[in-house]
Amino acid sequence: MKIKFLIILMFVSSFSFAQDKNYTAQEVAINKLIDGTLLIPNTVEKPNLVIIIAGSGPTDRDGNQNFLKGNSLKKLAEGLSAKNIATFRYDKRIVKQIRNGNVDKNIMFNDFVEDAKSVVIYFKDSKKYNKIYIAGHSQGSLVGMLAAKDNADGFISLAGAGQSIGNVLIEQVEKTAPMFLEDTKRVVKILEEGKTTSNFPPALASIFNLEVQPFMANWMSYYPQAEIEKLEMPILIVNGTKDLQVSEAEADLLKAVVPKAELKIIDKMNHVLVAIDGGNLENSKSYNETARALAPELIDTIIKFIK
Repeated sequence: MKIKFLIILMFVSSFSFAQDKNYTAQEVAINKLIDGTLLIPNTVEKPNLVIIIAGSGPTDRDGNQNFLKGNSLKKLAEGLSAKNIATFRYDKRIVKQIRNGNVDKNIMFNDFVEDAKSVVIYFKDSKKYNKIYIAGHSQGSLVGMLAAKDNADGFISLAGAGQSIGNVLIEQVEKTAPMFLEDTKRVVKILEEGKTTSNFPPALASIFNLEVQPFMANWMSYYPQAEIEKLEMPILIVNGTKDLQVSEAEADLLKAVVPKAELKIIDKMNHVLVAIDGGNLENSKSYNETARALAPELIDTIIKFIK
């Protein structure tokens, strides 16, 4: 009898939890390269849709990569969908390639842009959504800008850079390893010219490995300020005061070229969109803490922008 009672209790608890969610999840394959999760509000016939684009590296639909699991983008999607906004988040193509053991070594930044465009067009052609917004996080901000033009109804930059990735790298090296500053400037200039080089210090191999140089050169060919200026749609620019990777100054650079855009700097929010009360140690640990909630203002800011 006691065992039966426990089974019934578990069923009722699970059912209650499922009932608390006012959205339905669907797995969607956009094409052979892109799979993702669509969350659809149960009570809205034709909702607005936010397409979430992840940042750099082999980042999956939930915002995780390698051994770091914080579920930042999953929390973002669920937070928005709980407020009657449909969301779609997807694994970057390289995630699927790694899982299948067939990584394309010739992958380019433009491939990520084409993937994002395919996602937007897929949902636009379905005609099931009122308006379609793109929310790009970190590297995904630039990808989103390029995909949004002529396709989306609005754009949201989350911790996106205002400078080219070349200038961002120079700034980061200047702050963390100034002894390699001149070498970094030299290599960046070569890559900006569309060339490659094997002449760089071993300490910089993680960012200037010969295999990734064509990808970096392709990425460096885009300037976020120039791209966001081309968007004729509502724009929201969001950054946090505790972001260790993309400073508030980057958001100001984007805002400077699109004065009509809404700018929101969220106090204590870091790069993975959670609130940090302590210092850099807590900040770094948060990248691998799924229990942390998103910064309280983030969801409200996006909802107000959309509605």
